[in-house]
Amino acid sequence: MKRSVFFISDRTGITAEALGEALITQFDDFERTEITIPFIDTPEKAFKAVAQINQASKNDGIRAIVFDTIVTPDLRKIFKGANAMMLDFFHTFIGPLEQELGKESSFTVGKTHSLNNVKAYDHRIEAVNFTLNNDDGATTQNYKDADLILIGVSRCGKTPTSLYISMQFGLKVANYPFIAQDMDNLKLPKDLALHKDKLFGLTIFPERLHDIRTERRANSRYASQQQCQLEVRAVEALYRREKIHFLNTTTRSIEEISAKILVKCKLSRHTSPL
Repeated sequence: MKRSVFFISDRTGITAEALGEALITQFDDFERTEITIPFIDTPEKAFKAVAQINQASKNDGIRAIVFDTIVTPDLRKIFKGANAMMLDFFHTFIGPLEQELGKESSFTVGKTHSLNNVKAYDHRIEAVNFTLNNDDGATTQNYKDADLILIGVSRCGKTPTSLYISMQFGLKVANYPFIAQDMDNLKLPKDLALHKDKLFGLTIFPERLHDIRTERRANSRYASQQQCQLEVRAVEALYRREKIHFLNTTTRSIEEISAKILVKCKLSRHTSPL
């Protein structure tokens, strides 16, 4: 039976989604319809959301599950009238924190994603711009300013990982691809060798690489099983020869890949996430 799952927030809904997803993904074969309703900041919007939740529960024949990060107590009371299992993250954790810290919460809406720290926000935007401008080996002259340089074969996950790290952790990330023409005598280009302490390698199972490249360029040498095997084998040999830390991305999410890279490289986030 498919069940409706709501993420309710008085702001963007990002926190409710992240925390809610972290919980529900622990349950296999849970069929669900996910609905996010952000910016619930008035009683009118709250009552409208409750009506939508109740209708979903009626249609499904089972009550909905609601993850919410509503801060304002008066709005939270409205949601108590919903025909749903309510999982209120603020109500669950604010009380114990108030007791432990010996002070009351300010109950300020939007603090999680606010721009109170303008300097940190500007730094994050600068990091994202750096990453976009230094994607896929577009230029190597800025590597001295990079916090991290990801390397690997084409389509192994360098670009999405680079962008995620810059957006979430405020780090300047460049990435550089090894291409087919490099494979006959594969070695670190001079611009990479000069910044070897910033390098981290990504790799992937050849079978998965073949599938990804086939979607992009079917029936080509670039996507062939043989070429994928050759490139992965050569690049992994380079990592071992040059003693460069590397990680296989095949079965890992971008979030897990990024976290493992930061731990291995002993990098710390520069700013709070989006």
